[in-house]
Amino acid sequence: MAMSGGKDDGEPMMEMNTTPLIDVMLVLLIMFIITIPVATHSVDIDLPVPNPNPPPDMVDPVKNKIVLTPNGEILWNAEPIDQGTLVANLQTSLTYAVEPELQFEPEADASYDLSAKVLNIIKASGVTKFGFVGNEKYRVFGK
Repeated sequence: MAMSGGKDDGEPMMEMNTTPLIDVMLVLLIMFIITIPVATHSVDIDLPVPNPNPPPDMVDPVKNKIVLTPNGEILWNAEPIDQGTLVANLQTSLTYAVEPELQFEPEADASYDLSAKVLNIIKASGVTKFGFVGNEKYRVFGK
């Protein structure tokens, strides 16, 4: 393996040999990294202690669903509630900056009387983002 050291015409090389400079720079970089002190300082912050028994937040700020079951239950986001709690949840949902969507889905054999009562409660509460969901599963295809 031959190495080219320049021309053999007897003249000195005019190019600077940078290999020793790179070696010195790498050694200085390693020494600089080694001498940097380890960051051991810390800032102590007193964080609030979480409440072990937080109150259940039944109202979702994005979308809430009311389901009426055949045995007369009212389900708010899959949690059984009574009509008084329904009124309270509807009032809570109106306090958000953006009113959450309210979806109403009575099951197939749910009571018409209960449906009418719940719809009257919803209407009296002043909810504006309201929709019926689940009707598509009762559609008869081809008609």
